[in-house]
Amino acid sequence: MIAPDRRKAIFLLHQEGMGVRQIARRLRVSRNTVRAIIEKQGTAPATIRKDKLQIDQELLERLLGDCEGYLQRVHEKLVEEEKIDVKYSTLTRMIRDLGIGRNKKTRCDRVPDEPGAEMQHDTSPYTVLIGDQRVKVVASLLYLRYSKRRYLKFYRCFNRFRMKCFFHEALTFLGYAAAICIIDNTNLARLRGTGKNAVIVPEMTAFSEQYGFDFRCHEVGHANRKAGDERGFWTVETNFFPGRNFSSFEDLNEQALHWSTVRLLNRPIAKTGLIPAKAFEFERSFLTKLPAHLPAPYLVHERVTDQYGFAAVDANFFWVPGTDRADVTVLEYSDRLKIYRRRELLIEYELPKDGVKNRRISPKGQPKPRHLPKHRKKPTAEEEKRLRAMDEAVAAWLDFALEPKGIARHRVIRELYRLSKRMRAPLFIRAVVRATKYRIRSVETISRIAQMILSEGDGTLPAADVDESFLQRPAYLDGHLTDAPSFKDFDGMLDDPEEEEDESEDEEAEHG
Repeated sequence: MIAPDRRKAIFLLHQEGMGVRQIARRLRVSRNTVRAIIEKQGTAPATIRKDKLQIDQELLERLLGDCEGYLQRVHEKLVEEEKIDVKYSTLTRMIRDLGIGRNKKTRCDRVPDEPGAEMQHDTSPYTVLIGDQRVKVVASLLYLRYSKRRYLKFYRCFNRFRMKCFFHEALTFLGYAAAICIIDNTNLARLRGTGKNAVIVPEMTAFSEQYGFDFRCHEVGHANRKAGDERGFWTVETNFFPGRNFSSFEDLNEQALHWSTVRLLNRPIAKTGLIPAKAFEFERSFLTKLPAHLPAPYLVHERVTDQYGFAAVDANFFWVPGTDRADVTVLEYSDRLKIYRRRELLIEYELPKDGVKNRRISPKGQPKPRHLPKHRKKPTAEEEKRLRAMDEAVAAWLDFALEPKGIARHRVIRELYRLSKRMRAPLFIRAVVRATKYRIRSVETISRIAQMILSEGDGTLPAADVDESFLQRPAYLDGHLTDAPSFKDFDGMLDDPEEEEDESEDEEAEHG
């Protein structure tokens, strides 16, 4: 097809007196084409296909309504029921031209890559094999749009405080921040509204101002607005996780830091061959340089010191120096905490690694405190292990009873374990089987079931389990030939005292 501008040029050259052969040689078109264009005076011919398929618009609208807008089904009904032999691509073009199809969501805004203008942040959940156990983690990724630099870190849980800690670590590592940060409509930073109407939480606004950037939410359903972050998570799934082993949660983050800030920094990106390290050197002058000593974010906890000198923070117990048992203020940072009393720093601890809970923690190099914390939780792993080893029926009941969220798990296990020690194993297992059958979660009800089972029998208690090996013990062999003890003094122990008084009065009356 000859472009309209070329057609016009051919006609104008012809008017200026240039010959057909010369025009064809100069513009590299055939002489017949030049003659046809001159005949039409440089205008494109209005060609209309004689075999062009026409489908009634009302028919298409009716079929779209019947098929709930699914074009593949509309195509099937046209071919099978209406006997209209139309290609699927032709049908979709007709519906687009008529504007009667489903309302397609509008494309997200196209923003040019400008140095220093934008960075992006998002999170994504994963299940990662750490050691020999699969652990649920949350990946947090920061992405500089122009230079393609990334910073990746994993968290066991991600909340507003963790979000602050991540931005502080990432931006202080880079040393610079872009003008805006594109995020999704997460309630960690968004107070209300969505997209361009989103109102950022004042706390997060004040936080971002310290680093010289603003949070900005993209429109709902327009995740491609932060496509760099989305593509970054795809790279995490296809390049970071495969072929790597992680011995601990700390090892996972160490490898993630090296991968995102060293390996990717000098690796060419896609077809453009852009190297993030070189692009970042150019972008530096357009970014906001951060001060050298920005304060790290922290949480404030007001805690009571128990009589043994411990303060509880995040399910762990930290020893407070001194003999004063006054209340303390605990500042929790991302990797450590500081304990203050009346604005005086008493001690600083590193936070336990790898999700340690229910531990008492004392200063390194000093003897551990003699006493346990007052409210220290007692685990029930050993009791649960013994119960499950008794029988499959007991394990099945535990799976059923402990399934609901929010149940007092440790109390149920302890009560069931105590009940198992109060009766013989066959009776206990029969009661648990019946409780499972009738979907009973109460341990007290299981105890009543056991009493009912006993009452249904012949009235005799089951024989006790006796270890016959006691007959061979030295202590038994030494004492089995001694005289049997006399229980004469205990013969009247179960008699009613009132009846004895009545009998004595009758004897006195007879002798009186």
